[in-house]
Amino acid sequence: MTFAAWLSVATICILGAMTPGPSLAVVLRYSVGQSRQAGFACAVAHGLGVGFYAVITMTGLGILFQTVPAFRNIVSVLGALYLIYLAIRAWRAAGSGARFESEQGGQVAETMTQAARDGFMIAFLNPKIALFFLALFSQFVSPEFEWGGKFLLAFTAAGIDAAWYCLVAVGLSHGAVLPWLRAHSMWIERIIAILFVVIAMRVIIGILPV
Repeated sequence: MTFAAWLSVATICILGAMTPGPSLAVVLRYSVGQSRQAGFACAVAHGLGVGFYAVITMTGLGILFQTVPAFRNIVSVLGALYLIYLAIRAWRAAGSGARFESEQGGQVAETMTQAARDGFMIAFLNPKIALFFLALFSQFVSPEFEWGGKFLLAFTAAGIDAAWYCLVAVGLSHGAVLPWLRAHSMWIERIIAILFVVIAMRVIIGILPV
């Protein structure tokens, strides 16, 4: 692969990562409601989920999402249910007033695990990522493309995604904005919860027969 082709792929991946969606909301929730480290854990795990789809797309398994609508719909429904689960957690956290618990005692590791799990699952249960890579890699990956090049592209996609959301976590947890965000964290949690439900409903409505 030429550097120009790689740069084209990287640019498209950057634009894709910067597109607002549930992933941004999850990183926002952990960066503001917990800690910068939790935001990093969520971001890196999300990048791993993106890298997973990049790899399976280039192995040919990603074609299932395009050719077998039932398979894609099942994953989409699971993703919508997970978003509703996250919405319930966010709403309860806003109502309980038990924020920033992860910064105390032994709950740090538990929160980091939750952040990583939610970051990965948001990516893993989003089949649109596979369709995105199918469209992208079809322009650059030929049948004789070596595996070294394929893994380079997968690593590029995962690294860009993780790096972008790590930057988001840094920005949200910056001293200049964090106090204001935490002062309004109850409403932020509730807005995020509503956003998760709206996205979940859009996903479900989108796969219902017309």
